[in-house]
Amino acid sequence: MQIKVMGIDIGKSTFHVVGLDEKGNIVLRKRFSRTQLLLHTANLPACLIGMEACCGAHHLGRALAAQGHQVRLMAGQYVRPFVQNNKNDFRDAEGISEAVQRPRMHFVPLKTDEQLDLQALHRVRDRLISQRTALINQIRGFLLDRGLAVPKGIAKMISLLPTILEDADANLSPRIREVLEELKQECADLNEQIEAMDQKIAATAKESPVCRRLLTVPGIGPIISTAIVAAIGNGATFNKGRSFAAWLGLVPRQWSTGGKTTLLGIGKRGNPYLRKLFILGAQSLMMHMSNSQRPYMQWLKQLAARAHRNVVVVALANKIARVAWAVLTKEEVYRAALAAC
Repeated sequence: MQIKVMGIDIGKSTFHVVGLDEKGNIVLRKRFSRTQLLLHTANLPACLIGMEACCGAHHLGRALAAQGHQVRLMAGQYVRPFVQNNKNDFRDAEGISEAVQRPRMHFVPLKTDEQLDLQALHRVRDRLISQRTALINQIRGFLLDRGLAVPKGIAKMISLLPTILEDADANLSPRIREVLEELKQECADLNEQIEAMDQKIAATAKESPVCRRLLTVPGIGPIISTAIVAAIGNGATFNKGRSFAAWLGLVPRQWSTGGKTTLLGIGKRGNPYLRKLFILGAQSLMMHMSNSQRPYMQWLKQLAARAHRNVVVVALANKIARVAWAVLTKEEVYRAALAAC
């Protein structure tokens, strides 16, 4: 019997597959290796294939799409309600095959190699920054144990640490001085690696026409522009800017019942890394608010007069995200008149 829908539960080296016919009956229930799976699907008529959007899904999805199949990726949280009874790999594959047929399901577009390359650069940079933050906190803790309190901030620590180590009157033993010297050198090495990653990302943004258009949006630099392209490509997944902002979690959560609408804090959904970058971009833009004549700055000043600063920052990040989506989908550079409120 011909397979119309197939659900694949992805593993590192084994893949559990469940195939359904046009009536929804299970006609295939088998485990494959990676090579066996591609050989098997190559001999099947074109069908709808669903998978969870996880590590390796984009590569496998492109390989299956090249064979003529219709491939759709879904977030794992949307598949979970379709998994019945006890959870196992075949149950997961069966739930995927059910979920992929839902007309209102949200799907994840397949990423290109270029997008995955950009994503890799950002993930390495984010890991290096996390390591540097942990290192700075450890140095601060060691100094605090000796009665030396250093102000917050990486720049403060980097500037003050050499002075502290050179101070012969500081309450530091020779052994802890040696440890701090090693940590200082490790921090310098991390700074060099982060700077190198920043240069690679900046060079990529300069070469990409899409990133160059995004760079014209206030509050967006090379880091944010390349992160947007890596995450959503051309933005066609979203039908409007508000949908993109909602996916980022930059709009209020809603908890409504009985005709009464209640708005809560921001949703914090979607890509947390990209949301963090938009908020940092909004904070940077707000620092220059008083010196700017951009059209939406009047709206921003009015909002700042009646709302908490954090609310204003998120609102500005929301606006930047919407403008970025418009620039991305319309394939035009930013024009201030279009962003006026």
